[in-house]
Amino acid sequence: MKIEQIYTGCLAQGAYYIESEGEVAIIDPLRETQAYIDKANANNAKIKYVFETHFHADFVSGHVDLAKKTGATIVYGPGAETSYDIHSAKDNEDFKIGNITIKALHTPGHTLESTTYLLIDENGKNHAIFSGDTLFLGDVGRPDLAIKSDLTKEDLAGMLYDSLRNKIMTLADDVIVYPAHGAGSACGKNLSKETVGTIGDQKKTNYALRADMTKAEFVKEVLDGIAPPPQYFAKNAMMNKTGYDSFETVLKSGNSPLSPEDFEAMANHEEALVLDVRPQSEYIKGHIPNSIFIGLNGQFAPWVGALITDLKQPILLVVPEGKSKEAVTRLSRVGYDNTLGYLEGGIEAWIASGREIDTLESISAETFADRVKNGEVNILDVRKDGEFKSMHLENAQHFALDFINTQMNEVSKDKTYHIHCAGGYRSVIAASILKARGFHNLVDVAGGFGAIKKTDLPMTDFVCPSTL
Repeated sequence: MKIEQIYTGCLAQGAYYIESEGEVAIIDPLRETQAYIDKANANNAKIKYVFETHFHADFVSGHVDLAKKTGATIVYGPGAETSYDIHSAKDNEDFKIGNITIKALHTPGHTLESTTYLLIDENGKNHAIFSGDTLFLGDVGRPDLAIKSDLTKEDLAGMLYDSLRNKIMTLADDVIVYPAHGAGSACGKNLSKETVGTIGDQKKTNYALRADMTKAEFVKEVLDGIAPPPQYFAKNAMMNKTGYDSFETVLKSGNSPLSPEDFEAMANHEEALVLDVRPQSEYIKGHIPNSIFIGLNGQFAPWVGALITDLKQPILLVVPEGKSKEAVTRLSRVGYDNTLGYLEGGIEAWIASGREIDTLESISAETFADRVKNGEVNILDVRKDGEFKSMHLENAQHFALDFINTQMNEVSKDKTYHIHCAGGYRSVIAASILKARGFHNLVDVAGGFGAIKKTDLPMTDFVCPSTL
């Protein structure tokens, strides 16, 4: 028996390769599927099943492509309805992979069809669960993502409570837990950086598995502090439910080199978004006017999904040398399949053609501190709500990047804004969006709040209100 976790850090997502006696099961595969096929072929094995723990919202799964290429059967949990052929498992149904068994445990709560897969080894022992978004390490799945359901998030949270206690917590403490996500995923609020654990450890450390917890307490604690889901979640879930174009088709179309002339013409005629995915330091020094920065060196796909509201938006890429395929691939993982091509020769070719570039002023935290001390400075803090509440600069305006598209009326084109995040990535994203919308008096604070804290500027700590 072989189990391999294939973890993708930028999505905080775990897919799984399971092999026994020449037969393979893949659980929650990524959009690009060739790696799974190559792995099976290298072992003279055949992919028999593709198990989906639920309709994923934070990425587009590769299940449809993988089944078409290999003849594998797609398995979902009870009640799943799709536009393509699947096997809808019954609760406690067994599936044979070589001389091991995978049992489907219906665990609704995150979504109605959510299913945990229990692996029973060749000796008949419960070995591991692949828990999807039902159970994470340190947390459980958010219960507010059901697609076209009449149930409330409170209803689903109650179901999740029952699923955990009746299907998961009854398993032996030494059963391994393989979750679908780790820290950084928006599918939960307190996920661990660890990506493999055990039932016993989770009973001791996971707040949602407290033995004395009532259902009412569980519902309250699970729902407390959940931020609204990113706008692309429902759209990705629907793609996973209805199907999509093959990854190879998307890659062939998107990974096309374009001369500066063709790139500019396509930007104008196709109403395409110019997306610059280079490191922020390079974007700052020179970029195509009105282009949007979201760098590959950060949480690229989640920020694309949060900020570009139309999955069908035509996209033109400015990429580092040799990174066009990676950029198109990572866009497709979250459903952005309409990439038209990339600028051949990069920004250097654009400049050499005599075309205009723009820049972004960026200053050190020390220079920023001097400006604040010498006069009134408008400060935009684009970190998340929890980060801002924890500690922020006095007189800073909270302008969370997550919600920038709905906050434009809170800033003025007549003012100069100094923008910071935690480390310098998100502030440049925010500045690029503002610049594209006509805000030109912008200054990026390099190093973000991490660098600012090293100055002597006054900070405001969050004080929890008294309950007395």
